[in-house]
Amino acid sequence: MTTRVYPAYIGGKDITGDSGKYVHTVTTRAVLEDTFPSLRLKRDLDLGVVDIESAGDVVAGACAVADEEMVELALESAARAAPEWARFPLATRMEIGYRIAERLAEHRDELVEILVAEGQPRSLAEGMVDGIPLTGWSRETLGWCAAQMRFDRHDGEREMILRRVPDGVVCVNPPQNAAVANALFGITALLAGNAVVVRAPRGIPLAVMYTMREIVAPVLEEAGAPPGTLNALCGPPMLDAWLASEHVDDIVYIGGSKKGLALERDCVAAGKKPILELAGNDCFVVWRDADLDVAVESLTQFFTQSGQICNVPNQVIAHPAIADELLERLTVAVQKIQPGYPEERGVVLTPVLMVDAFHACVAQALGQGATLVHGGRRLEVDGSPSETGFFLEPTILRVDGLRDSRSLWVVRDETFFPLLPVIVPEAGATDDDLLERVIAFVNGNAYGLRDSFWAGDPSVIDRFAEGATGGGQLKINDSHAGFLPFLPTHGGTGLTGGAFGEANYLMLRASHLQGVSIVRPATDTE
Repeated sequence: MTTRVYPAYIGGKDITGDSGKYVHTVTTRAVLEDTFPSLRLKRDLDLGVVDIESAGDVVAGACAVADEEMVELALESAARAAPEWARFPLATRMEIGYRIAERLAEHRDELVEILVAEGQPRSLAEGMVDGIPLTGWSRETLGWCAAQMRFDRHDGEREMILRRVPDGVVCVNPPQNAAVANALFGITALLAGNAVVVRAPRGIPLAVMYTMREIVAPVLEEAGAPPGTLNALCGPPMLDAWLASEHVDDIVYIGGSKKGLALERDCVAAGKKPILELAGNDCFVVWRDADLDVAVESLTQFFTQSGQICNVPNQVIAHPAIADELLERLTVAVQKIQPGYPEERGVVLTPVLMVDAFHACVAQALGQGATLVHGGRRLEVDGSPSETGFFLEPTILRVDGLRDSRSLWVVRDETFFPLLPVIVPEAGATDDDLLERVIAFVNGNAYGLRDSFWAGDPSVIDRFAEGATGGGQLKINDSHAGFLPFLPTHGGTGLTGGAFGEANYLMLRASHLQGVSIVRPATDTE
């Protein structure tokens, strides 16, 4: 693959800064094959001891590291661009959005290769790149958002307008585990008329910088957007600078709940709008008459990226009548999920760093009565058990009893490793009573990203659909983790979205409602 080098993109220009420092991307395959030499090479490249041209094809690229002056320059550039960009007609901005989606599809293969080099399994990278133009950037989604941006009516001589106007400068902080998808989600704020600053995560900046520089920026430039409408830079954490800046209006933060909720308080204190996409701990309910084959197929989505993404099912509530059969089928299915190099098709597991936390979580659950159904070991890239492997075996725990299950870490919190609890409620209750208890349990989840329900009885489906109101998205007999045109890809309540959390269309969240009344002076036609 081509070795790509990206300066920062600020105010329509490529800027390196005075330090001239770069962070380099050594391919994940190289790290897995020969760990310490690959990490030493990366260190030497970052220090400037080794030149990128002499490093060989194990280096996918490099991104300039922003300094404090570049961070401030990006904010100033966005502030200058914002008023002019906001005057672009909404219809023009929508066409720009459609063109970005088209260009993303045109650059599909190059972006997939960069994502694979950074460690995302090929099948997942292809699904993500293919899905974005059909979901968050689809004509259905953007068209619905555009329809909410303005409503006009007349009351006699009075012209009345209810419109959403851009907040101004929006800063986007995507996470390392799904940086490109979340960066593209964040920049939909552009379509509301905001100028945007994107921070590419320093750990894996290359795919984000490629997407901003090769896909999004050219579309904006071709449309005549003012320089500074989009700014993208890689660097150390920028949240403090954003909070302190007079230029920043909104901060889009995608990350963990603890840090995100602290940021929410800081944003409110600083007069900034916090837009949070935090952790998920989704409930997946399997009723007695569910199609178990279809439910298990969706349930295995949990092990995507070794459970290190937010929109996957994190806990299962299985009706006691089918719990044993569900566990048997699920065990057979997860035995087929094996490690591998990211470019190999069918691989979905990724390395896990929090191995000690994984074992502590398992031990706590087992100590409180849970049963290990499958897994629990470290694995090498070839799938063999190991004390030092980078991968964790997909692991299933059985937890008997719904009432006290949240005393277990694995149920109460998002764990971010491939450890799935299957909760079997206490037997003896009628189905009507059990359904009410399950709905209350789902709504009592401190997190509120997605929930899914699997059943056949239409009346049971309707009761769950009416009662399960806690999450940002509810799926019934439909892929838990899958994204759909029109429905939002992000958003939730509680520890997922903070005090202002909801299903998230960023065009709407990064704008505010304004009422306008106009009475025009009579004109003298004589």
